Amino acid sequence: MVPDMNPPAAAPQFLNELGWGDGEILPLAGDASFRRYFRVAAPGRSAILMDAPPPHEDPRPFIAIARWLTGRGFAAPQIFGEDLGAGLVLLEDFGDARMRETVDAAPESELRLYEAAVDLLIRLGEAGAADVPPYDMAVYHREAALLTEWYCPAVGLAVDAAGYRAAWDAVLAPVMDGKSVTVLRDYHAENIMLIEGSETLGLLDFQDALAGHPAYDLVSLLQDARRDVHPDLEAVLLDRYRRATGADERFFDAYHVLGAQRNAKIVGIFTRLWQRDGKPRYPALCPRVWAYLERDLAHPALAPVAAWFDANIPADLRGDPMTVRA
Repeated sequence: MVPDMNPPAAAPQFLNELGWGDGEILPLAGDASFRRYFRVAAPGRSAILMDAPPPHEDPRPFIAIARWLTGRGFAAPQIFGEDLGAGLVLLEDFGDARMRETVDAAPESELRLYEAAVDLLIRLGEAGAADVPPYDMAVYHREAALLTEWYCPAVGLAVDAAGYRAAWDAVLAPVMDGKSVTVLRDYHAENIMLIEGSETLGLLDFQDALAGHPAYDLVSLLQDARRDVHPDLEAVLLDRYRRATGADERFFDAYHVLGAQRNAKIVGIFTRLWQRDGKPRYPALCPRVWAYLERDLAHPALAPVAAWFDANIPADLRGDPMTVRA
């Protein structure tokens, strides 16, 4: 399915009211949701137009978290204006330098930039939790179930859904203890911007933030569904986090549990994006996600979940759902 990148009909009037009527509206990209983005290029300045069309999208959580982050010294886009009825938001433009492409083009920058991204999470953990819903057991279960609801049928598997839920109950219970922080939930190299003329990392795609365990965003960064993060680099950065925070073994148990939960969710989401939403580029990312998932399942804290996977999903059916079949 080719996304429609024509500007929304309400955009010209919206921009004119904000003093951006002289800007050319240029398509940038959509994402895995219904949101679309455009660059508004005016003489000597630019901004980003977010199109978050109701009822599919609600930009209010993005606006609230952006303001919470900037109020605590983090670089989220400044909000220039919004029309909630039309689902339009005009944002500060962080440019085109994403961490992903920068690291791929200059591998020598990888360690430095990932260290900076880990250090940002350390600071975020010190800032406490925003006024957002909790990342509770119901959310964890709903997300993990995306694998059994979408991936397993897609590859022709009938699995023990009740046993799957019970296994996650066993491993997630310890994760619910301890302090909560603001969990951005999609913190990875394609959502981190390198702002020109600044050492600050810019943040994007945080509208689904919840209050939960600090290991979640760390595993989102270091087990990135969209680019390979070598296990040696992951180990170095986990040690950096440990030395800065005093994280103990319970934290690293939670890291692997949440890694497995997140990766199971992503396999399900990528399958759903193909089957339901007509976005066939996502299943090809699943083999990488399965590799991360299997690394997490090898951790002792995941023993019940690992046993379920061994009994229900054979190794040769863990891959691209467009190509593997039972």
